[in-house]
Amino acid sequence: MTFVLDASVTLAWFHKDEQTPATDELLARAPISGIWVPSHWPVEVANALQQGVRRRRITIAHRDAALRSLASMPVAVDPETGIHAWAQTLDLSTRFTLTVYDAAYLELAMRRVLPLATLDRDLRAAASVAGVTLLGI
Repeated sequence: MTFVLDASVTLAWFHKDEQTPATDELLARAPISGIWVPSHWPVEVANALQQGVRRRRITIAHRDAALRSLASMPVAVDPETGIHAWAQTLDLSTRFTLTVYDAAYLELAMRRVLPLATLDRDLRAAASVAGVTLLGI
């Protein structure tokens, strides 16, 4: 089953101390089922991995290997994220007190009627209230 993937789960795949059986299962499923992400996801993930390098949490080689691994997955980048940013996404951000970045994951899951894979507590709470199926943890 295809799902919306957020950065928290994505990054857990590449940080051993953040991996759980649920995130490992999603990583195994991803190449088969396919993933949808909002258009800001590549920048958000690259930034987080780069911060990991700067903080000496990971090496440049680890960062680059993670990005190559992600590039090999069937990730569909949503072309409509920007179209919804100033209306539906912003409304979700206000309604659930989420960052606009996190609200974009929720908006995408709602619009595409897909489950959402996230480890973010606030985003999980908002998705639950909004009736979105949750994956992860």
